[in-house]
Amino acid sequence: MSHSLSNRFHSDLCIDGTNDKPDSKDFADLGSPVSPLRNLRAAPAATQTSSSSSSSGSVSGKPPPNVAARRSDCVIPGRLSHSGELSASSECCPTGPNSRPGHRRSGSGQLFYSSAAMGSSTASSPVSNVLPAGNICPSGRIGKSGMMSRSSTRSDVLGSGTGNYGHGSIIRGGSSPAKASMDAEELTKAGNEHYKRGQFSEALKLYDRAVAMCSDNASCRSNRAAALAALGRLCEAVKECEDAVRLDQGNAKAHQRLASLHLRLGQVENAKKHLFLSSRQPDPVEVHKMEQVERYLERCAESRKIGDWKSALRESDAAIAAGADSSPLINTSRAEALLRLHRLEEADLAISSASKLANSSPSSSANKFFGMILDSYIYIVQAQVEMALGRFETAVKMAEKSKQVDPRNVEVTVMLNNVKSVARARTQGNEFFNSGKFAEACIAYGEGLRCDPSNPVLYCNRAACRSKLGQWEKSIEDCNEALKIQANYTKALLRRAASYGKLERWADSVRDYEVLSKELPGDKEVAEALFHARISLKASRGEEISNLKFGGEVEEITSVEQFQAAISLPGVSVVHFVTTSNLQCNKITPFVDDLCTRYPSVNFLKVDINESVAVAKAENVRIVPTVKIYKNRVRVKEMICPSHQVLECSVRHYVL
Repeated sequence: MSHSLSNRFHSDLCIDGTNDKPDSKDFADLGSPVSPLRNLRAAPAATQTSSSSSSSGSVSGKPPPNVAARRSDCVIPGRLSHSGELSASSECCPTGPNSRPGHRRSGSGQLFYSSAAMGSSTASSPVSNVLPAGNICPSGRIGKSGMMSRSSTRSDVLGSGTGNYGHGSIIRGGSSPAKASMDAEELTKAGNEHYKRGQFSEALKLYDRAVAMCSDNASCRSNRAAALAALGRLCEAVKECEDAVRLDQGNAKAHQRLASLHLRLGQVENAKKHLFLSSRQPDPVEVHKMEQVERYLERCAESRKIGDWKSALRESDAAIAAGADSSPLINTSRAEALLRLHRLEEADLAISSASKLANSSPSSSANKFFGMILDSYIYIVQAQVEMALGRFETAVKMAEKSKQVDPRNVEVTVMLNNVKSVARARTQGNEFFNSGKFAEACIAYGEGLRCDPSNPVLYCNRAACRSKLGQWEKSIEDCNEALKIQANYTKALLRRAASYGKLERWADSVRDYEVLSKELPGDKEVAEALFHARISLKASRGEEISNLKFGGEVEEITSVEQFQAAISLPGVSVVHFVTTSNLQCNKITPFVDDLCTRYPSVNFLKVDINESVAVAKAENVRIVPTVKIYKNRVRVKEMICPSHQVLECSVRHYVL
């Protein structure tokens, strides 16, 4: 009886020799390795050919010729593996000095256990949630064995959280998609915090990393677009939003963001399209903004058509305030209106901004404004601004670019011809002037003014020719025209002041020179001209002009009488009280000498209080350095230890 039970026990531990190779259906359940529940000391394997039964049914079949020989020893008697598993036969165990008993490695490093180790339950499903510790899977994926069925579809991934594994598994080969998704989410959250604090560059760096991990995630791209827009990189922001919408047509935030970007660029139709795609009921506030911008653009076009440049400027500014702050079209329209209103410096800034926006905005070459292609319109306005500011060569280049973009446009063709004619007239006039042919130069500049009646440079050049010809009244007339167009035109002011002087209109001459001295406070020629104009004005009024001087060095004062005479001179006198032993005095004295050179119409005086005690006592000066300013014999300012900046500002204030 005991012998019979023993035989049955040993028989159950081995796969019958006739059923050595299970079919794919039953072996599919062995795709994952399972650990035996306890250590067993195996007995010698049986070699009978009877079929073995299992909990899942019997497995039968005819073995190939040498199967019994290969699987005759399913278990090595009395031998245990290092990890506690039953040792497999020579077929399942690799040979060699580094091989471990009880394991079989596939090409990718997976472990399988001998069917003998499972006894009679080899055809049943593996025990779940049981694996030996220490499995090494380099690829991170449990692959198929050569004995596995090709129809097997099992593909467990380590680290995915979907399988049951032992402790201590080493995973090789990259992070899982779940981990990447989690990292992108954390990066996005961190980026959002930076964005809320206004740290857009830092936010963009984090969004970039999130997009690199999840390039097909619409939300990541929409967030990146928000940071780009905040940094003023609107073209990139538009592209990012378009990618987000392509990836997810129903992404409401991406549509809303794209609508907002198109509105900022002045592309109202595109903005409306995406606003209504973002939701069934778009935000009424956004709809109102778009309608406003559209209305302002229509009014701007109407104002341009009738030459009402004040209204055109007003409507352009209103469109920008309504949200179209980055529109190349609206900024160009604004620049044109400023040019026509003779606000040249503002026009120059506006067209420069429009040009930059056009270069960084999505292509809009098909869009037209006032019958011109947008890029052509920008070039032609830029050409006019350049010409008004005297940059004739650049103006010709811009007009030629406009013609290249829109070759069939009549307005562009006319403007190109005008720009070329004005540039040619200016060049010819300059050649005549340099040759001393002032009458011919006047005629050449006049030809240019016929093509461009609002060019201040040509008026100023012709005024110079007329002053050379002694035509002072005509010179003043040309200067007046130039200054109407460009109020702070320095050359025109100089020529008009000089012409006023030639006509002995000293009050007008002094007025122009005083304006120039504010614009050019350190200009010695302007200061000297102002000084002489003032003297001439005083003389024309019968006022005393004796003891007047211009420029020179700082005058040293040694007596009270000398001091009183010096401060009684007309104009401004600056008195510097010092001592040679004082460090602060030694520092400020060179600066006072420099001021004396740069403000030659001012009387600079120096009093050493140790050598001129009576003067110091009369002026009650005890602390040095002290500076006092007198104007027309009256003390107007007193400063103790002034800084260089305060001293110069005070001198300039009272001189002007």
